[in-house]
Amino acid sequence: MIVVADTSVLLNLCCIGQVELLARLFHEVVIPVEVVAEFSRLALQASRFQGLTLPAWVRQQQASAISAAIRAANLDPGETAALALALEIHADALLVDERRGHQVAVQSGIKTIGVLGILLQARASGLVPRVRPLLEQLEQEAQFWIAPSVRQRVLELAGE
Repeated sequence: MIVVADTSVLLNLCCIGQVELLARLFHEVVIPVEVVAEFSRLALQASRFQGLTLPAWVRQQQASAISAAIRAANLDPGETAALALALEIHADALLVDERRGHQVAVQSGIKTIGVLGILLQARASGLVPRVRPLLEQLEQEAQFWIAPSVRQRVLELAGE
């Protein structure tokens, strides 16, 4: 399975020490240069992401073109480029957490997986013993907001 990742998923998984789950769940993780730039900027500027680095196994590739329809969606540069790249390389999924990016991807016919979906896949695959401590890490260390109803549903799906 080949996936294209947006910045948020990478940053948050790096922040809680779980970015290797991507390498274990997916055959290849690809990111556009805009995501590299955004990741680097946030790793320098945002205290919660300070010092994080992209894993060497993430492949970088520039999208050759961004359609007018994707540009018109008014997503941030990383999401825009990731969506364009996912369409271009026929990725199996786009790793994205932001609601608008998810909506545009679905409208474009691209499957999406967010950080919580990745944790659920990792739990189902036996790569993590429990999801609850990882949700707590996301909330506390990465300052990742999870709606109480979503948190409860994720824990139910994880069997916790």
